[in-house]
Amino acid sequence: MKDKVFFDQQDGAKDKSLEPTKAGQVMWGGRFTKPPHRLVAAFNASVHFDKRLALYDIAGSTAHARMLANQGIIDREDARKIIDGLAKVRDEVDAGEFVWKEELEDVHMNVEHRLTDLIGPVGGRLHTGRSRNDQVALDMHLYVREELRAISELTDKLQQVLLLCAEANIDVIIPGYTHLQRAQPVLFSHHLLAYFWMLERDKGRLDDALLRADMMPLGAGALAGTTFPIDRKQVADELGFAQIYENSMDAVSDRDYLIETLSALSIIMMHISRLSEELILWSSTEFSFVELDDAYTTGSSIMPQKKNPDVAELARGKTGRVYGHLQALLTTCKGLPLAYNKDLQEDKEGIFDAIDTVKIVLEVFGGMIETLQVRRDNVAVALEGDFSAATDMADYLVQKGVPFRQAHEIVGRIVRYCVDHQKPLVALDASELKAHSDYLDVDVLARLTPQAVVAARKSRGGTSLSAVREQLERAHKVIQD
Repeated sequence: MKDKVFFDQQDGAKDKSLEPTKAGQVMWGGRFTKPPHRLVAAFNASVHFDKRLALYDIAGSTAHARMLANQGIIDREDARKIIDGLAKVRDEVDAGEFVWKEELEDVHMNVEHRLTDLIGPVGGRLHTGRSRNDQVALDMHLYVREELRAISELTDKLQQVLLLCAEANIDVIIPGYTHLQRAQPVLFSHHLLAYFWMLERDKGRLDDALLRADMMPLGAGALAGTTFPIDRKQVADELGFAQIYENSMDAVSDRDYLIETLSALSIIMMHISRLSEELILWSSTEFSFVELDDAYTTGSSIMPQKKNPDVAELARGKTGRVYGHLQALLTTCKGLPLAYNKDLQEDKEGIFDAIDTVKIVLEVFGGMIETLQVRRDNVAVALEGDFSAATDMADYLVQKGVPFRQAHEIVGRIVRYCVDHQKPLVALDASELKAHSDYLDVDVLARLTPQAVVAARKSRGGTSLSAVREQLERAHKVIQD
């Protein structure tokens, strides 16, 4: 079958997308004799995704109009009409009554076109002294600044849930792992607190990205500034920006703050994915350390017995999605000459999706952690009969004067003996201990219970109950600050 576009042209059919420009068809069409081809118009349009910036666009336009009047660039009465008209447009957007038109390309043209419909030609004065290049940069800064703060609050809430879960299970001991092999027993609360501190660092990265997002690009024009006597500081102050871009070319082409944001979001997702993996393992029959609430699991369409940790699995899967948006924007920006290029339109869908993804993941994870139950009986059984107290036996020998490397070798031989004879360390008798070292006495056995191993690690940041209580106090102070 012939391509529809070429078929029409080949057969002499009139392609309506190639008709001469009509008044008002495109807002930049004065130089052109033809509107964009219909495929180009669709390819070029961004309104289907950038319309979420509408309220930020209106806020920026309102501040810009007020500044233009204060500087005597436009008449104050015209500014009043523009500001009142923008308020009406905002109300339509809020009410879901705004009619978006793809032929107007983007959120900016849609808002300005509707404003002109409402107040007449005076609406055309709004764009004095600015370009869509610095306008969209402003919208994105306003949007990302607000979302970074929202994500930081959601991260804070998840931290609080982790603290509550840790305190509710503060005395539960679970096997600790390295290489996914039994290592040393730890408190379950200690394990959860590791994620608390990861998220605390994540908030620091969000705050750091916010420093660069909190910069005002408006006034840069297309790339070189403007001939009008604008007051950028007035606009920045009204919109609450801490800084102003000092270079107009940098202002319209900078996407560093988006890359930083995506990097911070990617690290948050990496941490969530690690926790997801552990919850998936812990809730399996093979581990059975935790029971996830029914509200945060799903069933199978064919196997009635299944209870699947789909929330954790989806979070783990969506991590790669957020990583992809970071890599995509890095790749988009890597070869761009100054200043603005249409490639930069590709910054939005990725950042929108990454922010949406991280927000829902943080929210749903809070509920899942808050409602999970620790299977204390199964955890207790899991701690029996392993060799996770071997290091404590070696430490016992060191305290008797044996060099650690020699103590390590002695205990390694003891573990091998226990494996061959299918018995745990705590089941060794005095003769078996003495057969491996004269320094070993039966009093060492009291140090080899999971409770003793955990209690012995009192150093700051350790897993003893006293150390974990101190850690919880510090964590609460961090949250309160």
